Amino acid sequence: MDPAVLREDMVDSLHHESKGCLEDEQVSLAMRAVEREPFVEDAPYADRTSERHGTRVLAPSTAARLLDALAPRPDERALVVGAGVGYTAAVIAEIVGATDTHAIDINRQLVYEARSNLSTAGYDEVLVDCRDGADGLAAYAPYDCILLEAGAVEPPRALLEQLAPDGRLVMPLGAGTQTLSVVSKDGEIERHGTVAFQPMLVDGESTHEIERNRTRREDQEFARKHAESRPGWEQDWIDWEDTRR
Repeated sequence: MDPAVLREDMVDSLHHESKGCLEDEQVSLAMRAVEREPFVEDAPYADRTSERHGTRVLAPSTAARLLDALAPRPDERALVVGAGVGYTAAVIAEIVGATDTHAIDINRQLVYEARSNLSTAGYDEVLVDCRDGADGLAAYAPYDCILLEAGAVEPPRALLEQLAPDGRLVMPLGAGTQTLSVVSKDGEIERHGTVAFQPMLVDGESTHEIERNRTRREDQEFARKHAESRPGWEQDWIDWEDTRR
């Protein structure tokens, strides 16, 4: 069947009330325009996840939920954190323009993959760089919209700092239960239902590791919060000998 017809059917199904994951007309038009074949080898228009280089390739319905919440607009500047195979960056580039779309990933192999896929799809002007997602890409900030395609306990500070005054960060927010959240620069949160994403990686971690319940960054945060919550008799800074005098 003609791929263009398959794309139309795919997007129509995302609008249908049975899925109800796509309402934004700009995103709808972009998903109808962007070919998925350069990004997904097998059954590119099937609504299912796949895997590439150890990362999850989002199903069309999941990508649509993220992009619908992000609601990119022409002439905005966008950043995708967790570029993966590059599909969501391509859809955003179709709306805001390739030169105003930037993407980063901590996995160097995926960076090369995304660059190649985007070039094949006709979006070779999208900048894709290898960076720690929590640091963002300050050189091209501020961004009107940032899409974080990985879970985090709280919005990364650097990403909020790199937002334009009226910008928004869309991300899976939470530890046990994640919610798809739209976060403003001042930290206000708008929630759009539950999601399930892998946690954001830090430098040195691999998607192929057998056990990755929390990132090292989160371990440090948990340790800090635990230290601050210790009762008085456990605190190192109290000299109990002095208090007895």
